[in-house]
Amino acid sequence: MNNQLKSYAIIALMSSGVTLGAYSLFNLGNSSGFSDAPSAFTTSVSNPNVPGNPGEFTYAAEKTTPAVVHIKTKMEVRQRQQSSSPFDDFFGFGDPFGGGGRRQQQQPQEASGSGVIISADGYIVTNNHVVAEASEVTVILNDKREYKAKVISTDPSSDLAVIQIKETNLPFLTFGDSDALRVGEWVLAVGNPFNLESTVTAGIVSAKGRQNIIDRDSPDVNPLESFIQTDAAVNPGNSGGALVNLKGELIGINTAIYSRTGQFAGYSFAVPVSIVKKVSGDLIKYGNVQRGFLGVQISEVNAKLADEKDLKTNTGVYVGGFSENSAAKDAGIKINDVIVKIDGSETKSSAKLMEIVSRKRPGEAIQVTVNRDGATKEFKVTLKNKDGNTEIVKGDNSSESAKSEFLGAKFASLTPAEMKKFGVSSGVKIAEVLPDGRLEMYGLAKGSVITKINDKAINSPKEAVEALESRKGRIKLEGVDVDGSRFIYVL
Repeated sequence: MNNQLKSYAIIALMSSGVTLGAYSLFNLGNSSGFSDAPSAFTTSVSNPNVPGNPGEFTYAAEKTTPAVVHIKTKMEVRQRQQSSSPFDDFFGFGDPFGGGGRRQQQQPQEASGSGVIISADGYIVTNNHVVAEASEVTVILNDKREYKAKVISTDPSSDLAVIQIKETNLPFLTFGDSDALRVGEWVLAVGNPFNLESTVTAGIVSAKGRQNIIDRDSPDVNPLESFIQTDAAVNPGNSGGALVNLKGELIGINTAIYSRTGQFAGYSFAVPVSIVKKVSGDLIKYGNVQRGFLGVQISEVNAKLADEKDLKTNTGVYVGGFSENSAAKDAGIKINDVIVKIDGSETKSSAKLMEIVSRKRPGEAIQVTVNRDGATKEFKVTLKNKDGNTEIVKGDNSSESAKSEFLGAKFASLTPAEMKKFGVSSGVKIAEVLPDGRLEMYGLAKGSVITKINDKAINSPKEAVEALESRKGRIKLEGVDVDGSRFIYVL
């Protein structure tokens, strides 16, 4: 897959509508792990002996469609009305001394996508880009029941997210084995393209382990790409929908298409269920993804590299360097080693190596087989997190939050990634804008960041509420809007 192909891979268009710039993390009801409800994590496929006759798709279709949902989202997009007041540029909206000014108008826009129920108590996996910037998420079941959903957590690196609705005894899909998936095998794509609910298309697996499909420019995103490529028809609205085998097992989440027009042109790409299972499990249990790192700089071995480095093999993943506190280096792996297997599975590509390692958490050990000058050597490597240790770090789903009646808003703590994204060292996130409050009147949107109140840096939701409750006279707010622009308001 060359760079030209990558430039035509469309991810945003697969969820029809528009997407904006920030995402929300909400509290997880059971922070210690999964509930006792039946789920894809505890249930095997009910009928493993389904015949896989070419063209015999009815069993998989009937099993899958009840567990694939239609997701509709609303996002707040603001437009500004220009004014000649010189105070507008300084204070944001309107002259604090009573002069005319520009106001922001909320203009909600809608988008849609798909999702897959993975537990009887309402956990649903979808794409991050389907729900990332939504102010409201609605889930429509196959039987037309509608629910408001909360976003449990998101992972931009894999473009996966988990949402939940309050319901029990829901149909759910079981996890298949994407490792066992073969090129040429029949698969079905199930979703809601163009708002056409419960649409099933068929195709074959065209390739596995596809990389460099999507351009992701965000500094917070470390792309994890090992896509399943199929020729099943996938279009805008299919994002987050199911890719299943003929047993009705979930083997992938449809995520991207290759297109010059934004519509299906013969190739679609799905995140394999091996990644989906790990990421969704972590998002539910920890509130973020626990990624283990080898700490190596890698490249795929080919004939040219083998000749340049005098390697004794033409396949595998070449170790060209190490990161700080590298787990691989600590275990004894050296530069010029070629990783040929991890836990017995061959690593003929960087995508395969990354996919296998991504299933592990910091502190877990893997068996790494390398070719060193023609000899095979085995190393036990204990993976580390990105900070160079083996700790499990929970996300901010259980982070502090607080409500301000004065502003009509709910505040939440900023994650380290959000601080980096907005270029701030302190502040609170606006988690919710309440109806008829001051923030709604002034047009400040959910996802914006308040860094200072009356020139004092704010470090927690509690500090923000205390500063507002102890106010005397005017209140000066400073911060960063969802589009990255700085603002100062005087109320």
